[in-house]
Amino acid sequence: MSKEITARSQDYAQWYNDLVLKGGLADYSPVRGCMVIKPYGFALWENMRDVLDKMFKDTGHQNAYFPLLIPKSFFSKEASHVEGFAKECAIVTHYRLKNDPDGNGVIVDPEAKLEEELIIRPTSETIIWNTYKDWIQSYRDLPLLINQWANVMRWEMRTRLFLRTSEFLWQEGHTAHATAEEAVAETRQMLDVYADFVENYMAVPVVKGVKTASERFAGAVDTYCIEALMSDGKALQAGTSHFLGQNFAKAFDVQFSNRENKLEYVWATSWGVSTRLVGALVMAHSDDDGLILPPRISPLQVVIVPIYKGNDQKALIDEKVGGIVAELKKAGIRVKYDDSDNARPGWKFAEYEMKGVPVRIAIGARDLENNVAEVARRDTKEKSSYSLDGLSDRIITLLEDIQQSMYDKALAFRSAHITKADSWAEFEQLLDEKGGFISAHWDGTPETEAAIKERTKATIRCIPLNNPQEEGTCILSGKPSRERVLFARAY
Repeated sequence: MSKEITARSQDYAQWYNDLVLKGGLADYSPVRGCMVIKPYGFALWENMRDVLDKMFKDTGHQNAYFPLLIPKSFFSKEASHVEGFAKECAIVTHYRLKNDPDGNGVIVDPEAKLEEELIIRPTSETIIWNTYKDWIQSYRDLPLLINQWANVMRWEMRTRLFLRTSEFLWQEGHTAHATAEEAVAETRQMLDVYADFVENYMAVPVVKGVKTASERFAGAVDTYCIEALMSDGKALQAGTSHFLGQNFAKAFDVQFSNRENKLEYVWATSWGVSTRLVGALVMAHSDDDGLILPPRISPLQVVIVPIYKGNDQKALIDEKVGGIVAELKKAGIRVKYDDSDNARPGWKFAEYEMKGVPVRIAIGARDLENNVAEVARRDTKEKSSYSLDGLSDRIITLLEDIQQSMYDKALAFRSAHITKADSWAEFEQLLDEKGGFISAHWDGTPETEAAIKERTKATIRCIPLNNPQEEGTCILSGKPSRERVLFARAY
């Protein structure tokens, strides 16, 4: 099975594609830039979604749904927002097809042109704030804490499954507040929620920070982000939370009567993560034999494979495994007993290794006689013989150990790949030879930021929160700097 995967050291991009395709996560679509998420990949996304959804609701948010199609005129109301998304918009111009008179299938009916074109949502700020105008009248209506699970369309020229597709799944939170302080607190709270999820469920360490002005979300006052490091030393933006100020409230005239009965514009936030997190998961943990998935969100946590000759042996194994499966399910463990007879055990082992199932248990007739089972963990490939007595409890403990070990390994890699650079030569050498995050001084100007990106393809990933102040000189311009920022080449 592993021979079908391109070695990571040979071609990282192809290695990634092989894992996504052969691991059963997704497939290519007949529509360029889009993807088909397969059942196994969707089960992974569902697990991620369900955890996040509970975290959102635990912080007071409610789910709603807003239309896929947005009137073009809405995008004209917030100038920086439309400028940021104009080149990525897919546009509906007609509403009907008709048979081609020449007999060549169907054509767009020229008589069915829309009076106003509709934009397939690249993000929903405009249509949501147009709606909030009717929902918000008084301070009693605030805060308004809404989340939407949806798909969006951003026309991409260069695509890669999960990481950058024209259509993708995501959630987008959109909240309204009476004060700037409340809105900023919301923005920071949701950043913490994202960091908690990515670290404690995906086992991927992140850096929390704020984006530079040129990297902010279109229409935001401030954009906060979590940045993760992939196994090839490139960074990936794993989630963003935006303080929108009053920009959208003013664009859509969303005002409320305060406690003194005076009209004020509301303060806004938006925040989101997408199916790109699946891509992050693949690149952060996997190896040349397939996926490695953290137990807390893996579609399957445990698979049990019987090894037998004849129906009599299988019946004895079935009886014993039935009790183990019942105990694991009672403990909330996602377990599968693969007793299908259409593949040999060796093929099954390779298949579940490819799919990244955290724990594999093999039980044969001789194992039953010895009251043991062979237990293999996917992350380290370590195999151990466990007693069948109390097996379920030991498996539950093992799953937690795997979760922590995966995080610790990713954290050690990330820590080893945050490097200080104090000169331009050192900066370039680190980028080309080591990669990872490079902590370096920047003079704070967009001109220098753009010049560094032009020369190296590295961007400022973030200015870390609670960043220590440190006098220095910019690596490119030599001008004074008061703090280091994190640079990296990124997805």
